[in-house]
Amino acid sequence: MEIKTFHGGVHPAEHKELSKESPLTQLLPKGELVYMTNQHIGKPASPVVKKGDRVLAGQIIAEAGGFVSANIVSSVSGTVKAVEPRKNASGGSAMAIVVENDGEYTLAEGVGVECDTNGLTGQEILSKVQKAGIVGMGGATFPTHVKISGGIGKVKDVLINGAECEPYITGDHRAMLERPEEIIGGATYLAKMFGVDKVIIGVEDNKQNGIDAMNKVIAEKKAPVVVEPLRCRYPQGGEKQLIQAITGRQVPPGGLPADVGCAVFNINTTICIFKAITTGMPVVNKVVTVSGSGIVDPKNIECPIGTPVSLLLDACGGVKDGTYKLIAGGPMMGMAQYTADIPVAKGTGAILAFCENEEQTVEHPQCIRCGKCVAACPVHLEPLFMYQYAEKGMVDELNEAHIMDCMECGACSYICPARMHLTHMFKTGKQLVKDKAAADRAAAEAKKKAEEAKEAAAK
Repeated sequence: MEIKTFHGGVHPAEHKELSKESPLTQLLPKGELVYMTNQHIGKPASPVVKKGDRVLAGQIIAEAGGFVSANIVSSVSGTVKAVEPRKNASGGSAMAIVVENDGEYTLAEGVGVECDTNGLTGQEILSKVQKAGIVGMGGATFPTHVKISGGIGKVKDVLINGAECEPYITGDHRAMLERPEEIIGGATYLAKMFGVDKVIIGVEDNKQNGIDAMNKVIAEKKAPVVVEPLRCRYPQGGEKQLIQAITGRQVPPGGLPADVGCAVFNINTTICIFKAITTGMPVVNKVVTVSGSGIVDPKNIECPIGTPVSLLLDACGGVKDGTYKLIAGGPMMGMAQYTADIPVAKGTGAILAFCENEEQTVEHPQCIRCGKCVAACPVHLEPLFMYQYAEKGMVDELNEAHIMDCMECGACSYICPARMHLTHMFKTGKQLVKDKAAADRAAAEAKKKAEEAKEAAAK
């Protein structure tokens, strides 16, 4: 069988051996849990509880703030201690709901109860997904019900992203081994909602036992699902790269998967879909890989959303002496943290800690024009020129270089022998483009108002 892949990319050391044999471990935390209202792309959810209210596990505590938004659900039973701004993993702050866990995990009415799904229509299934507050659990956090409703009638290929290409992260792999029935069940419901004959699960070929586990369930249930082995290469898990590898189609610059007839869902998103439809269980838990050279005992932990990251570190024996960096997410696209006092959110896939002997940054790197970054870029950009434009604030040139198409995957930074701070500079360059666009809009609006005022005065 031909192993499929995509243009460009790199193959960093995987380091998955640290946690891939670690089964999913349940963590039931005590104390405060913090639910950020901005755990999704789009407008933050609006709190519907206040200080002093008692809440139950599975109860909606913040409602979607608009079309591209998602409900926030309490993952424990307890009492609301505060509704106030709190720090999150992005380094900023947002409104949050703080719940004191009573340790009883009492479920809200109708949650966790198996129901007959045979007579459900596609729209009824979609309503269950929307109520559950499901988003892209791989980190993109786009509301799932919006992706489904916007793709019905347009999407011909439904893809499940099981690539898990970032080093260290193994949560999806463990889910394939331990919960294949839920994955295949969720994929089957997606096939029904989209009205397609089959759903394709793309999995990198370094997870053969995960592929075998899902194929066994597919055969037993005669499910409309196919598992497609993919070449192990980063960033295979990017939506556009997955689509190119499986279908051969390329999403156009600035385009969306639906533009080429595709919709992509994460493995754990698919599991959440299955739970929401069959038991009414909303998004209350998250599988987080806690790993890296700075972790005493790396594990895959399933914890309630809102759990402080510090408790995950404690559950893994803490961090080693000499640990210098903590990252939320993978080493390629994750964000460095200055504290472990942040909550687990829907998009938190990993918490990584690294020791001092892995620090390999260069204070004043110099480009040697080797072109390796160009060959590695999965979206056909020219990082060496984009870096210069961003460094000099050349906004027009950044636009011409299509910097907004950069997915910030870090492949160019990884492959660069000079250790140029490429990805960081591209984030800066993108902000320059956004600021210039906002300034141009403001100037155009001011000019329009001045002309209208001038015309009014002339009358």
